Amino acid sequence: MSAVLPDPAAAAADARVAARLLQRGKLKEADLARARRLQEQDGGDLLVLLGRLGLVSERDHAEACAAEFGLPLRSTRELPELPPEDVALGVRFLRQFQLVPVAADADGIEVLLADPQDPYPLQAVQLATGRPVRAAVGLRGEIAELIERWYGQGRSAMDSIVETAEGEASLDDVEHLRDLASEAPVIRLVNLLIQRAVELRASDIHIEPFENRLKVRYRIDGVLAEAESPPANLTAAVISRVKIMARLNIAERRLPQDGRIQMRVQGRELDLRVSTVPTAHGESVVMRLLDRETVVLDFERLGFGPAFMPRLRRVLEMPHGILLVTGPTGSGKTTTLYTALSRLNRPDVKIITVEDPVEYQLEGINQIQVKPQIGLDFANALRAIVRQDPDIIMIGEMRDLETARIAIQSALTGHLVLSTLHTNNAAGGITRLLDMGVEDYLLTSTVNGILAQRLVRRLEPTHAEPYPASPEEIEKFGLRRFQPQGEIVLYRPRPSELTPTGYLGRTTIMELLLMDDELRRAVMRHAGMDELERLARQAGMATMYEVGIAKALRGETTIEEVLRVTEDA
Repeated sequence: MSAVLPDPAAAAADARVAARLLQRGKLKEADLARARRLQEQDGGDLLVLLGRLGLVSERDHAEACAAEFGLPLRSTRELPELPPEDVALGVRFLRQFQLVPVAADADGIEVLLADPQDPYPLQAVQLATGRPVRAAVGLRGEIAELIERWYGQGRSAMDSIVETAEGEASLDDVEHLRDLASEAPVIRLVNLLIQRAVELRASDIHIEPFENRLKVRYRIDGVLAEAESPPANLTAAVISRVKIMARLNIAERRLPQDGRIQMRVQGRELDLRVSTVPTAHGESVVMRLLDRETVVLDFERLGFGPAFMPRLRRVLEMPHGILLVTGPTGSGKTTTLYTALSRLNRPDVKIITVEDPVEYQLEGINQIQVKPQIGLDFANALRAIVRQDPDIIMIGEMRDLETARIAIQSALTGHLVLSTLHTNNAAGGITRLLDMGVEDYLLTSTVNGILAQRLVRRLEPTHAEPYPASPEEIEKFGLRRFQPQGEIVLYRPRPSELTPTGYLGRTTIMELLLMDDELRRAVMRHAGMDELERLARQAGMATMYEVGIAKALRGETTIEEVLRVTEDA
């Protein structure tokens, strides 16, 4: 059967929007060529094809259309609860052409539509109503949900998928579970959960089964938020679908498992690290989203200011020794190490990393994934790579004394070693190594610096609301240390349509302990953590709390955020 050729005018408009997407870096040449080949075979609308293949996100598509045709971009969140009363259009027509009338006044009817490049739907609305029509652009998914809310049964996208899904699955019948997880509604349901995570800029998806419900939560800017969840009777099917995607054993439900999913969502290459653990009511699944295209390997954009960078640069430029980055899980340690490596990565330097897992591939750097099940752990990998003549070694984590000892030997033999530790502050890194059994004289001769860091939510700059600090706040948080004169202004988040929390992204607060002679003497006499921190501060170290308060006074974050992540709370 021959393909249906698109209307030449619509095809030209599609090409203009596609060119704008390319120009903005929202679409790749190779992806556009792939979509064009499919269009030649099967016909259809090029932009719809790009969306269906996951090559372009709905928001990028809408923004490009609005810019190309000079139309406003509207969100359905700012629309009234009920549709305009005196506009009667068929629901089938609205669904087919992805448009919805949103306002009617003396000047005509405002229509929200996903594809403004096609003139036919607007002409049809004008003929049907006999009134002038003005267009605005909306997101395809939002328009579909609005049509359902106003003219359908008020179901969300998830409800309409769930309605077509099969009933409860027997947990004991693995083959039935596999069949159920491979059915279209369950596949669409899991894809919807991942797609929403991407739209919300989530870093993790938590799928947690409880006795009478399945809970889905997204971690957005470091804080968990509950989301719309599938019904409890689909728990087994949803979790099995995730396990099939991650190539895990769906019959094994008694042991934790780890896997990985690589997929394309809304035009972005995503790596999802999947972890399952058995709980009282089934397997709990956490998916960590690693977006290779949006990872920022730039100290300035990560929040490392110009006042801080000379101290860090001094450590990175040392020919040998150890730099440790410390902090709890999810505090950005790996991103900081990758940023340091990308800065150190030159043709005359050989860099080898040992990681668990390799989160992002870095061009020109040899990255080793540890595999404990075959005996390739941190210590064994380290022994091998020292013989590979590297200049710089990065160890994902110093987990035990053996790994720490080999890292120290590497530093003593002329290598620069970067690694991470799980401690609460910079001074705690020294006491942790001593507690692990590292000899004090080896520690003082190899460790150059310890960087501790946390991530705090960044205020959305256009919506940050300034307010004068109260005398109680000034006294409680010691704000006069940072601003001796004048009125002290703090900031709070103001929610908006695009940022419901008032926060957008995260920034780093950090402290860097540089090892000097005074500190080395204190380490040799096994001084406590408080004394080590006091000596580091005398030598010029600003604590995470102080860096955070300074950022709060500049309007980058709030005092509440700083207190949430630092011990000084």
